[in-house]
Amino acid sequence: MLPTRIIEKKRDGGRLSSDELAAFLRAYLQGNVAEYQMSAFLMAAFIRGLDPAELSVLLREIIESGARLQFADDGPPAVDKHSTGGVGDKVSLILAPLLAEAGLRVPMMSGRGLGHTGGTLDKLEAIPGFNVSVDLARFQAILDEIGCAMIGQTKEIAPLDGRLYALRDVTGTVPSPALIAASIVSKKVAEGIGALVLDVKCGRGAFITDRDQARGLARTMVDLATAEGVRTSALLTDMNAPLGRTVGNALEVREAIETLRGGGPADLREVTLALSAELLVSVGRAPDAEEAAAELGAILDGGAALERFARLIEVQGGDPRVADDPGRLPTAPIREPFPSPGSGWLDVHARRVGVAAVELGAGRRRVEDAVDPRVGFEFHRRAGDSVTGREPLVTVHAADPASAATAAHRLRDAIRVSPEPPAPQPLILERIAR
Repeated sequence: MLPTRIIEKKRDGGRLSSDELAAFLRAYLQGNVAEYQMSAFLMAAFIRGLDPAELSVLLREIIESGARLQFADDGPPAVDKHSTGGVGDKVSLILAPLLAEAGLRVPMMSGRGLGHTGGTLDKLEAIPGFNVSVDLARFQAILDEIGCAMIGQTKEIAPLDGRLYALRDVTGTVPSPALIAASIVSKKVAEGIGALVLDVKCGRGAFITDRDQARGLARTMVDLATAEGVRTSALLTDMNAPLGRTVGNALEVREAIETLRGGGPADLREVTLALSAELLVSVGRAPDAEEAAAELGAILDGGAALERFARLIEVQGGDPRVADDPGRLPTAPIREPFPSPGSGWLDVHARRVGVAAVELGAGRRRVEDAVDPRVGFEFHRRAGDSVTGREPLVTVHAADPASAATAAHRLRDAIRVSPEPPAPQPLILERIAR
């Protein structure tokens, strides 16, 4: 197997046989394919795509590169959720303890930020001491004790995906539907779950902006996961504007805590409850989504999910006091207001905000970059709100005056004020299931 021939064949639009693709992927894991060669292959796959047979091989090789979790049949149903990536998307921090409080088991393996979008692991690590790197034995022990656990990929679970994931982030190959589908579904199958809900983002801030393409990705993932025996549904959700009021790791943890306390922004709560309700219905714990959402909303309002989140923080090495006092989270030394450029109705471009947050230090431009948990944006007005000239729209949280000034410059491209109110846009665009 010559790596260059595999790369050239895919580059030129050829179809790789099962043996060719499997051998190439295994050689990469064994160190016989260089990182730059895999980067070239990922770009070829991004441009040319993978057909269903190639995608099936990729999925199988990722799953079989590591171990699979197993849970007793008589225990709580194991479920999980995955988002294709959004700006301000902190849903996982709320959903995991919420569903655990509702009596489900949530073995959540998450990722770091990709491109202009934030990552759940980066948010969790904004909590002082929180450890996302635990082995499978400890992971299962936490699940038994708390009902949920939130970690990164371990060396045991889908190690091939972990390496590909890091390369995709820095090679411009994140938005490939095939690579997204294989990455997401492989990890979820390896978690040993029985039910999965997918949050497929669509709009300016999503990796896939076109609704038809997002629908196609959702159907591909639903079909892949269902074929592996996991009951799966997908919600297409709007990502034209950031979700919630904050973008940036510690700021988003603070907002998640607020939501777990029964407050939080209405859009964040709506998306969280809709996704959570899908899983409650899927495992037979509620007759329909409406009743499930009502039950879960009552749990949020009662505060029990926040208490469970505090317990999770503690057993994973973090400071549980942040649940009662979010002021213990890291804070940026510079806070600068960004004023409205005029009067009218606010429009916020999610992708441009995400890029600005990465440049501020909330994300990575290279694999080895460190993330500053303190920095980000705090919006005081939401997209679609009526605003007046010069009123403060955003507080920029920055490490120094220079980066604050650069962020303000980027926000000028991300924020517009229109003389006409926008047409109403639902958050939940569509539901897809088999």
